[in-house]
Amino acid sequence: MTRLKWGMIGGGEGSQIGPAHRLGALADGRFEFAAGALDHRPEVGRAYGQRLGLAADRAYGHWQEMLEGERSRDDRIDLVTVATPNATHFEITKSFLEAGFNVLCEKPMTMTVEEGEEILQVAKTSGKICAVNYCYSAYPMVRQARAMVRSGELGKVRLVVTSFSHGHHGDATDADNPRVRWRYDPEMAGISGQFADCGIHALHMASFICGDEVARLSADFASTIASRALEDDAMVNFRLEGGTVGRLWTSSVAIGRQHGFDIQVFGETGGLRWASEQPNQLVYTPVGGRTQIIEKGEAGLHEDAQRLSRVAIAHPEGFPLAVANIYCDLADAIRGEARDGLPQAEAGLRSMAAVYSAVESAKNSGAWTDARPPMFR
Repeated sequence: MTRLKWGMIGGGEGSQIGPAHRLGALADGRFEFAAGALDHRPEVGRAYGQRLGLAADRAYGHWQEMLEGERSRDDRIDLVTVATPNATHFEITKSFLEAGFNVLCEKPMTMTVEEGEEILQVAKTSGKICAVNYCYSAYPMVRQARAMVRSGELGKVRLVVTSFSHGHHGDATDADNPRVRWRYDPEMAGISGQFADCGIHALHMASFICGDEVARLSADFASTIASRALEDDAMVNFRLEGGTVGRLWTSSVAIGRQHGFDIQVFGETGGLRWASEQPNQLVYTPVGGRTQIIEKGEAGLHEDAQRLSRVAIAHPEGFPLAVANIYCDLADAIRGEARDGLPQAEAGLRSMAAVYSAVESAKNSGAWTDARPPMFR
């Protein structure tokens, strides 16, 4: 099978997310790294791209230069990944979709709900894929949990409890570190800090596994370090459209927690628990029965979990391979084989609508607010 051509914007040298995308995109031989504009400093980006093996004429200095260069080529890229600062996602994603490119955008997809609705419309009009990198949804045992809920193994889901809480921003003496400070600066991060950064991963996971969308929510935000304009801790209660009760906690000041992303789903006939720090295992308890540990790679898993398991049972599969699973689903989708587990523009839009609703709720002492994008109300 001919490899698809892939390009990347952002994710340059020293980037936290860039290596995960490069490892993920290239892991299965579905894509070749063909073009990039990797740094906001043109010459630095060009040089780094060439060190990574890009041809000199496809190691671009600016994303606009990459757009113009690629759209005129017979061997243009099939997919571009947008891994730039949050405030630039909308303009870059929209421009490439309108030019006929498939896009994988880092979260948050946009900075406003209106931008999210526009991206969704542009993707529909262009007929191109706009995916969002909610990569935790691509772990094999998350797909197993989703399939178990879909197949009725838990009965009707009553309650979902999720958290994404760490303590890596809990040191007040480090609050002015540029790598930390921007996350709580409205000019750079937007209207929300921790909830928009990590909380929306947890909220998306709840919707993804339960197969239902968030309808309304009530939020309590706190800036526990006084110098921060945006929240570093949030508690959000929510309801899914089908009536499932949701609880979500997200924090960056929970000293002692490392990654801290986990989810529990409680149904009429059973319960599940998955944690990102033990991603190979799904804990399942049937009503009246003993707790079981379902292992990645064992016999009898649902098809999606089997398909996305890469290595033998008892061997760990990490974050880059979850990203790689997103790229596998993208490659299939680009070739015309739909993958309904692939998070797309609607998921990005719904996340941003939830962020704005949570901010509004927190300002109004936790008042319940409609969390749906206006176009879905």
